[in-house]
Amino acid sequence: MHLLLISDTHLPVRAKDLPAPVWAAVDAADVVVHAGDWVSVELLDALEARSRRLVGVFGNNDGPQLRGRLPEVARVELEGVRLAVVHETGAKAGRERRCAADYPDADVLVFGHSHIPWDTTAPNGLRLLNPGSPTDRRRQPTFTWMTAEVADGALTAVELHHLDPPPRR
Repeated sequence: MHLLLISDTHLPVRAKDLPAPVWAAVDAADVVVHAGDWVSVELLDALEARSRRLVGVFGNNDGPQLRGRLPEVARVELEGVRLAVVHETGAKAGRERRCAADYPDADVLVFGHSHIPWDTTAPNGLRLLNPGSPTDRRRQPTFTWMTAEVADGALTAVELHHLDPPPRR
């Protein structure tokens, strides 16, 4: 099973659309996971129409329309992998410990908010993944998103993808 992990798209505030490589990853994915801060309902509609399966949550920048259609926390099981998705996890310091306590029934936690890619494992085995942002890199050198595979009850082949910003004019 092929997964695409994205977050913090902030459309159309930070970009007019997702980058073409991200749309290609949507088309290739069995499951698209969005960890919040969509900003526009139109992106939710487009991803629902184009994805085989979409798992998403609302973020702190998402208004009433998105909050009415998306949960704050999503939990799904994908071929034996228990996945939780949330937008915010709090400060970097102590994140693994907090998330292990907050999501004891998950194998993987996908989160966003910081726009900073993150891939760590808590002492209890919880894998924490933040794909960064494909449209708003903030202080990061590139725009980012992640892909992963689920096979035989395990998450494998987690890859952080980079897209350079366009040259300044």
